[in-house]
Amino acid sequence: NDSERGKIKSIAAKDGITAIKIQSSRMLLAYGFLRRVFEIFERYKTPIDMITTSEVAVSVTIDDISNLAEIIKELNNFGTVEVDYNQTIVCVVGDFGADKHGFAARVLEALKHIPIRMISYGGSHFNISLLINDGDKVEALRSLHNRLFE
Repeated sequence: NDSERGKIKSIAAKDGITAIKIQSSRMLLAYGFLRRVFEIFERYKTPIDMITTSEVAVSVTIDDISNLAEIIKELNNFGTVEVDYNQTIVCVVGDFGADKHGFAARVLEALKHIPIRMISYGGSHFNISLLINDGDKVEALRSLHNRLFE
């Protein structure tokens, strides 16, 4: 029964996403770096959908590119900025609590043939979000459905 705890409930996709990666080995670990990055998006009233970080880079996704040129200009002060257009966020919703084993692996296994640009997992126990190219969306949704629901 899909309403039971421990089940994957649904798959959703959001198109029209733009990914922005800011790479800066000198700034990223500096105190206040992320706050300054987020302030730029706040100044331009541009919500962030996803975020991932590493030791040398932070990647975010947005769906409103009306102020993208200005945002990029300001982000360039922090380091190298890369932009990927035509992306899709695929979100798998279910019970991914720490006591559940194998659900994330099943999601990634279903998409092993599709390049994944970003993964957001752990902010909530109820979803895993993946960023892929728009052109891979139909195949990704089909593969996830076949692997998770059949």
